[in-house]
Amino acid sequence: MTLESGRFFSYDLGSRKNCLYLECDVKPVRLAILGLGTVGGGALKLLKENAAEIKRRTGREIQITHVGTRRPRPDLDLPESVKQSADLLDIVRQPDVDVVVEVMGGIHPAYEVIKEAILHGKQVVTANKALLAEHGNELFKLADDNAVQIAYEAAVAGGIPIIKVMREGLAANKIDWLAGIINGTGNFILTEMRDKGRAFADVLKEAQELGYAEADPTFDVEGIDAAHKLTLLASIAFGIPLQFDKVFTEGISKITAQDVKYAEDLGFRIKHLGIARRAETGIELRVHPTLIPEEQLIANVNGVKNAVLVQANAVGPTLYYGAGAGAGPTASAVVADVVDIVRDISYTEDGAGTIPQLAFESLSDLPILPREEMTTGYYIRINAEDQTGVLAEVTSILSREGISIDAILQQSRLKDLIPIVILTDPVKEAKMDEALKQIQALPVIHGEIVRIRLESLDN
Repeated sequence: MTLESGRFFSYDLGSRKNCLYLECDVKPVRLAILGLGTVGGGALKLLKENAAEIKRRTGREIQITHVGTRRPRPDLDLPESVKQSADLLDIVRQPDVDVVVEVMGGIHPAYEVIKEAILHGKQVVTANKALLAEHGNELFKLADDNAVQIAYEAAVAGGIPIIKVMREGLAANKIDWLAGIINGTGNFILTEMRDKGRAFADVLKEAQELGYAEADPTFDVEGIDAAHKLTLLASIAFGIPLQFDKVFTEGISKITAQDVKYAEDLGFRIKHLGIARRAETGIELRVHPTLIPEEQLIANVNGVKNAVLVQANAVGPTLYYGAGAGAGPTASAVVADVVDIVRDISYTEDGAGTIPQLAFESLSDLPILPREEMTTGYYIRINAEDQTGVLAEVTSILSREGISIDAILQQSRLKDLIPIVILTDPVKEAKMDEALKQIQALPVIHGEIVRIRLESLDN
């Protein structure tokens, strides 16, 4: 077959159509965007600004036919051809919708809307980590049964393409563990506490004023948002069902400027990490404040930035860093998913995609370990009376429980008490529980013992 200069040809292989040069005479892919907040508005802007670039990448025009909004939005300057409606279920049933982009957030009505979209054969793009973490097993199965996709790059770490990395880029590897700063609000708070010696409550108030934290910051500061994201990452990493209810979650609201400083003095920084680790007897899923060595690259991820460190058996450690939220970064991930789906619609038999939703064709029944069975190092701070033999008694208890001490730091007297900081080698949580129970019962110990987990992240 010959090709004349400046001309193009197309050829069909079944329902596949490949085009060379100029443009194919193919129909646009039609989108409905549900939710016109920060992310939805950002996606609209990006689709408009980069329309030519996106068309060159996909070979198809992407046309917005519907937007879901509570009230008309004349400020968005949408073409008259774009229908605006608050009836989301009606939108996803329409024949002029090929792809539904859900960026409303929250579990309801997003769950009902996405389910209806799938049942009507629509491809779905979502940034909704809470929905997928808690209902993803059902929705992914429904999508498979109806030969459509749920794309969710924007659900974890904003503009960082970590889902694509885990599902595709590291597909040849067995993932040993991953650790991520996956909530920008918490990272901002801890950064300010370290850099400026500020109290948690003071920085939280500023984060709310800056728009980094909601009026009710519980999801961010107590680790729920990070646990949703970790649930997704762990399922992709290990090929296990989504099990949000089994993630051990601890927030940062009890972290003090005092402990941040002591950690710094010992060569560590405190970060709020989501950690998923393959252990001998199962999988550890945990979100909690963590001491990590200051020389680790992830220890130097500051402000509202996100980062995910992945340890894989072939490639070793790889680190992924960038903006974890915001209109531009999150819209970047949303539109990238749209591009992938448009390509699949164009170049696969049924548009259902070629990559399993959670990266594995069959999921494993590896158990999720309870907190007591997890293994990590510890930072322990106790406030003790200034008496002879106190330290010896504390170390004796740790020794009896089989806990090895890595370092001890005795601080300057605070009022009538001596703060003692102890770093331990990794040990099962149950052993540490028992040791701290015995130490707490000593009459010379005042106040609640502070326990912060410690990870070296070096293997």
